[in-house]
Amino acid sequence: MRSQVVAVLAAVVTLLASACTGTDANAGSGSGTGGGEAGRASLGWEECGDGFECAKLPVPLDHAKPDGEKIELSVIRLPASGDRIGSILLNPGGPGASGVKYARGARTAVSKAVRDRFDVVGFDPRGVGGSAPVRCLSTSELDTYVGLDSSPDSPGEVTMLEEGSRRFASGCQARSGRLLPHVGTIDAARDMDLLRAAVGDSRLTYLGKSYGTQLGAAYADLFPTRVRALVLDGAVDPSLSPLEMNTAQARGFEVALDAFLGDCLTATDCPFRGSVGSARAEIAALLRRADTAPLTNGTGDGRTVTEAWTTLGLITPLYDRQAWPVLRQALGRALKGDGTTLLRLADLLIDREANGEYTNQTESNLAVNCVDAPYPRDSGAYATAARESAKDAPLFGAYVMWSSLPCAYWPAKGGPRAKIDAPGAPPIMVVGTERDPATPYQWSEALASQLSSGVLVGFDGDGHTAYLTGSECVDRLVDDYLIDLTVPKDGTRCPKIS
Repeated sequence: MRSQVVAVLAAVVTLLASACTGTDANAGSGSGTGGGEAGRASLGWEECGDGFECAKLPVPLDHAKPDGEKIELSVIRLPASGDRIGSILLNPGGPGASGVKYARGARTAVSKAVRDRFDVVGFDPRGVGGSAPVRCLSTSELDTYVGLDSSPDSPGEVTMLEEGSRRFASGCQARSGRLLPHVGTIDAARDMDLLRAAVGDSRLTYLGKSYGTQLGAAYADLFPTRVRALVLDGAVDPSLSPLEMNTAQARGFEVALDAFLGDCLTATDCPFRGSVGSARAEIAALLRRADTAPLTNGTGDGRTVTEAWTTLGLITPLYDRQAWPVLRQALGRALKGDGTTLLRLADLLIDREANGEYTNQTESNLAVNCVDAPYPRDSGAYATAARESAKDAPLFGAYVMWSSLPCAYWPAKGGPRAKIDAPGAPPIMVVGTERDPATPYQWSEALASQLSSGVLVGFDGDGHTAYLTGSECVDRLVDDYLIDLTVPKDGTRCPKIS
């Protein structure tokens, strides 16, 4: 995934495990404006299937001009089934992941206890999905872009990557230029306050995962007195520069891969023998082969399974321990030259649908990232950072670092990251998984320490995020906090699942 922070929806991970197993198939501070009760919009809810209601929320394109041009956000809710407390807003991460799609899986996104007491509300943030989506490239152009060599080892490969990144940025300007300056996290946080008011809550109850933690922390910093309860699961460290974040994430994927390989070597269907080190060497050799002689693609869609597609397919199942059997199967086939299963796994991560069409996840992901922080404007900075990152993350360092290159050519300027501490907010629960591949545990430690009222809960586990991934300890603490405002002790550690 070409992003500084990658998130996988719980629903997508579930799809991954069911679709592939046993088959070949697939930040600013201050009180701010643009929120609160002033100009509160009403939502005209309409039934939209399976017990859900849908609506559109008008918000200013530019929050500095609240009476100016409006865009509409897509919103969905599942009404509470019991003694209602209020609403809980969800964000699954990304940036670029659809909150509407995530909330459609509300029955697995939050517990029954939470569904009983809260209307579960999902929304597509501005620029995402059904909310004034950013668009940049055609389907075939996105296929080409994703397949570009993001670990270039020759001047010619660097030039191709630079040209592809420029095309991406210029395509975004041509198709979505007026939106690009207004899709940042601070804009989305102000939208979230308008949504809080529109659903009738005086204070916000929120569950954010991965990038959703950055959005939730930004909200708390802007509107600390309007916070009721925020769960920030799989946290992002907002103090890091973009390239520092890339480096840490690449290391996270390496840690997750080692955990997978250690487990794989105990399984009868593991395609490796020997040690974790020797298995890593075989994977490195596989990636080198795919760079020069792409793997076969049995889907019939004409794509070439390059090193980039192979790397994406390798990364995807690291998000969820339950998908590790799928990764064993995919790697076994890839070592024999067949990249079909890895390709289909990659499609799940980047939201390439069965018909070959993409959602706008990849485009909106970069659109948000590139305006949320200042990226280097010289490709040489990415080359240097990629070499340094590869020292600690030899398999993923260069790939993750070069994935941000379109931001070097981005037409909308990224502003500096501001300190986020949310003074005056009630206790905010930050949850971190110790071997999380996409949002390393130290990021959760860092965010909890930066928030003036942050409370850290750690989980000795594998995979991306912790809530409803198998830990009864985490689930109980989150539910008690959301429902009864019972705050866990800072530094609580939930044990490994036996």
